[in-house]
Amino acid sequence: MSLPAIPVLATADLGVPAAFGRLYELAHNLWWSWDPAGRDLWVAIDPVAWERYHNPIDLLSSLDPSTWATLEASEVFHDRYAEAVAGFDEYTKIAETWYDRRPEKVTTSIAYLCAEFGVHHSLPFYSGGLGILAGDHAKAASDLGLPMVGVGLFYRRGYFRQEIDADGDQQHIYPQLDVPRLPVQAVMATTGGQLRVPVEFPGRVVQAGVWKLQVGRVPLLLLDTDIPENDPSDRPITHALYVRGRETRFCQELVLGVGAVRALTALGIQPAVWHVNEGHAALSLLERLWRLVQGGLSLSEAEKKVKASTMFTLHTPVPAGNEVFEFSYVEKYLGRWTTGIGQDLAYLRRMGAPKEGENGQFDLGALAIRLAAVTNGVSKRHAEVVTRDWSHILSGPALAVTNGVHTPTWVGRDVGKTMINVLGPTWPSSLIEHPATTERLRELPDGQLWAAHQARKALLSRFVRGRLRRQMARHGSSPDEMRAVESLMPADRLTLGFARRFATYKRATLMFHNLSWLQSILTNPERPVQVVFAGKAHPADNQGQELIRRIVELSRLPELRGHLYLLEDYEARMARFLVQGVDVWVNNPRPPMEASGTSGMKAAINGVLNLSILDGWWAEGFNGKNGWAFGSRHENGDHAAQDNEDAVSFYRTLQDEVVPLYYERDSSGVPTGWVERMREAMISTLEAYSAHRMVADYCRVGYFPLGH
Repeated sequence: MSLPAIPVLATADLGVPAAFGRLYELAHNLWWSWDPAGRDLWVAIDPVAWERYHNPIDLLSSLDPSTWATLEASEVFHDRYAEAVAGFDEYTKIAETWYDRRPEKVTTSIAYLCAEFGVHHSLPFYSGGLGILAGDHAKAASDLGLPMVGVGLFYRRGYFRQEIDADGDQQHIYPQLDVPRLPVQAVMATTGGQLRVPVEFPGRVVQAGVWKLQVGRVPLLLLDTDIPENDPSDRPITHALYVRGRETRFCQELVLGVGAVRALTALGIQPAVWHVNEGHAALSLLERLWRLVQGGLSLSEAEKKVKASTMFTLHTPVPAGNEVFEFSYVEKYLGRWTTGIGQDLAYLRRMGAPKEGENGQFDLGALAIRLAAVTNGVSKRHAEVVTRDWSHILSGPALAVTNGVHTPTWVGRDVGKTMINVLGPTWPSSLIEHPATTERLRELPDGQLWAAHQARKALLSRFVRGRLRRQMARHGSSPDEMRAVESLMPADRLTLGFARRFATYKRATLMFHNLSWLQSILTNPERPVQVVFAGKAHPADNQGQELIRRIVELSRLPELRGHLYLLEDYEARMARFLVQGVDVWVNNPRPPMEASGTSGMKAAINGVLNLSILDGWWAEGFNGKNGWAFGSRHENGDHAAQDNEDAVSFYRTLQDEVVPLYYERDSSGVPTGWVERMREAMISTLEAYSAHRMVADYCRVGYFPLGH
């Protein structure tokens, strides 16, 4: 059963000739972001402008009328346009999907609620792994044909842009988005104008405007409080992702939870399954309870009904990482709600208590677990941790649905062409039904696979040099210093990547534990190594920002110059260059605090080898041949001793195994032993750690059982 059509208001005329009239439709559907024909279409219009914008609406808005005259006279562009339109129509209207072939379909639709969605870097509605995972989930659900609708918040100031000043201090910049130049459309109300949904606040009603972002077949509804009807003090509620102020954060999650239910109701969408992705969206459960009680059910009956159709996914490794608020916010903002179900605040104290009797705080994760029929962790090990830490609330063991990545988005172009040639044109979706197909990669010549990787590595080198010049120019570097950048980041050098959020448990500076040992490895003249770091620390995380400052200081040491780089403003586009272009992906969290770690999956599907602690997904993904594991698997309580032990293991593995294998070449200059591990990494991850497999697993353990 398909979703009902979501009406939208007309968008501005961008002056597109009638011959290319469907560019409007293509520009407003993020399908182009993962389909080669879609991406190539925008590049063909104006390669220079596309490199500047990476956003079709921006591109079309900026074109000179003479450009259209040139394109209309171009047979090549007409062919490119026709190819993209045909591919889009085949994808959205014609092709039979994996879901079409499932006899156990849900009765109506699936609602997927999340605080952030990282669909494309031009839409900064994400901060990191959770948002990128949600974006990949939506894309894979689209590829598989699920009747899914996502709901999140519309952040007009997004997540902060990161600049690192000359002293190594992280600066936080919140640019204002130019909404008319984004590929979003205002959802139309039945009375005309943009749909608004009301959310009751103390003494007033805050309205949330509804926008639609179309991701292939899956619509994302984004709620926006910055509209004229609201008081100026309420309009910024949804401005920035993960604001520091805890009360504003609670207000955001109230808008997300209540607004999601009301927006779907207003559009006539009645989900059979509600997937609450992390605790930020847990207040949707209370809104659903309230509506059922208002409709005549007893509270007990309403709880059973809500629970029977709800799946909750935890992404945090320990209970302390959940969204926990002072109960005073509940008293202030949810008093109306308790009256509406005939209860007092004691009910919410009990439902949101982290543990029985702990009534001083309101834990959205605990609330969601209590009102969900299915709770899952995002790797096998994480599910064990969730079961251990939440056994006092869970009715049984937490399920494990290991995260996955949307392979068409994250596989590099050169590797992607190889996949099409070896695995077939529909390989991303078809692998979940025929996973053994990946074995065909064993027939791929070493030289061909190595050449594809080297092409992405050369692109990474150019990208890094460009970013370094930009950073140095802002710091006032001299022309000679800027010219010297050309000699940095050589593509023939073994390159390690470490890019993720700078949270202290991820131990970004572990490899600097014994600086002289590390220096001896990196600066070996016969077998040199270079390391690229990137990542943001939350504006309120002073310890994380100190880690960034320390790496900047180390990168400037004469003995490490040219072997250590830190790039500012890590986001999805930079991530693509890194996971496709480095040789080794490093990850060393303090176990068991890595719930999953999808960046390592993105690297592995490109043949980049993981060098990682056995935590999160790597604890199940490592097979002894597809990368390396180092360090301790379990926390021993003595952090200093554990850091020393893990650092020594890192140095030995890097020095004795990784570096020699990389530099051992055959007569053609190909590191055949290394390429064999690359091939094994791809075979072991392309299906097993794809978002298509992940979404199929969610169907199997959650959506299908709950959706009838």
